[in-house]
Amino acid sequence: MKVDILTIFPDFFRGPLDYGIVRRARETGLVEISIHDLRAFTKDKHRTVDDRPFGGGEGMVLKPEPIFECLESFGNVASRELRLSPGAKQSVILLSAQGRRLDQSLAAELSALDRIVLICGRYEGVDERISENLADREVSIGDYVLSGGELGAAVIVDTVTRLIPGAVGNQASTRQESFTESFTGQAELAGDGPSSTCVSGGLLDYPHYTRPADFRGMAVPEVLMNGNHDQIRSWRRKTALAKTLRNRPDLLERVALTAEDKELLAQIMRAQINGKS
Repeated sequence: MKVDILTIFPDFFRGPLDYGIVRRARETGLVEISIHDLRAFTKDKHRTVDDRPFGGGEGMVLKPEPIFECLESFGNVASRELRLSPGAKQSVILLSAQGRRLDQSLAAELSALDRIVLICGRYEGVDERISENLADREVSIGDYVLSGGELGAAVIVDTVTRLIPGAVGNQASTRQESFTESFTGQAELAGDGPSSTCVSGGLLDYPHYTRPADFRGMAVPEVLMNGNHDQIRSWRRKTALAKTLRNRPDLLERVALTAEDKELLAQIMRAQINGKS
């Protein structure tokens, strides 16, 4: 995959892209990341990239010229029309608080592309002609406002890179994380997933423990030590449901729950009620 990042702060990315999975993916050629300084595409001596908005208002807005000219300098980015067509393998993304919220489903969609271009907004935003005529989608990493799109771009690069086949040592692990909906508990029982673990199925992940088995009097749950895979799977599913109910109950409305899941949830809620009485 080829990733291009358009920014007025290219040095920002010297750290976030040089560690862990992203670094290894770059070194092995799975992903190629290029940082482009928008100030290099200005024409005045002050290298001006922003201006006041027409109609008045607070703050400054990124100008369209540097962004258009930077993208056009690549020479091999598909037209916006082609990028919006079914089966397109490229995307030009504007990081924007008004964009679609990044989630695991969108990350998986982006990981299947051959090239993504990330435009980092700044100040009060970017000239709307960028969104209307250049970018084919807008993406936000959450319902809050950042000082600029650089942090969001780094998040997208990390989230997408780890889903590229070969980027993670054990690729199966990316199917067993919070928010991943590729497999369900039923799929596991059918032999399509690990028999001794419980994949997310769109829920938050289950608790994890490692050695020592007893740390300062805090013991690992006995069920994880007995080697009974059915009991481990059931315990993990139940604890994942409990954590989701506690921290992100909204996710339960989007997950296809099995009959077993519903019974486990009923047990959890009964225990909560009894605990309060």
